[in-house]
Amino acid sequence: MEKIIIKTPEQIEGIRKSSKLAARTLTYIKQFVKEGVSTELLDQKIEEFVRSHGAVPATLGYNGYPKSSCISLNEIVCHGIPSPKTILKNGDILNIDVTTILDGYYGDTSRMYTVGEVSPVAQQLIETTEHCLNLGIQQVIPDNYFGNIGFVIDRYARAKGYSVVYEYCGHGVGIYFHEAPQVDHSARRNSGPRMRPGMTFTIEPMINQGKPGTFVDEKDGWTARTVDNKLSAQFEHTILVTETGYEILSEVDREE
Repeated sequence: MEKIIIKTPEQIEGIRKSSKLAARTLTYIKQFVKEGVSTELLDQKIEEFVRSHGAVPATLGYNGYPKSSCISLNEIVCHGIPSPKTILKNGDILNIDVTTILDGYYGDTSRMYTVGEVSPVAQQLIETTEHCLNLGIQQVIPDNYFGNIGFVIDRYARAKGYSVVYEYCGHGVGIYFHEAPQVDHSARRNSGPRMRPGMTFTIEPMINQGKPGTFVDEKDGWTARTVDNKLSAQFEHTILVTETGYEILSEVDREE
């Protein structure tokens, strides 16, 4: 089993700065999320913002991925590729996922956006998904099991009538883009490794309106969609295990 990296104070500070930049990028891009805008334009704005702050987009060129962000609309679960042909329209919901590399350290975060007036069904899915993330974060405390993150997320999502995507998960992050451990969003209680101070990882539940399964577009090899064409939503933060609990590294400061 791959070893989980315990970060030093210096590394944690570097990861914190990168995570804050990723979060500020998501705040910055909100002004451009409007009807008639292409996801290609959003991606260009994201890359410009990240580079202007001395960082680079981690996704660009990663395993051949062609863009600086992932932008996933409606039934796309994750890894949606920005395109000049994909134009935002009224009622769309979308996840924008940004990972920055700043001074060699990775910060990873995503959030949901809405275009115009969205349906009550879509709004409820978004709110439930954000609450799932918050429930998972509350499980982060030294000596707790990683499986308890997925246990509480899955229990809440099911109670609300939704399903949890099991084919994609959270992951260690900071020194590398993807590290141990794997952070499942549907898991047995008290399963998996234990949390230790200095661990950094993402929690990023993907919650589906319908069935939990996904399929990847054969044409691009990246875009993952729901099997039943129903809506999906996702929120993501990079989290640090502290001596007494957690710190959300990718949380935007209030003044921003």
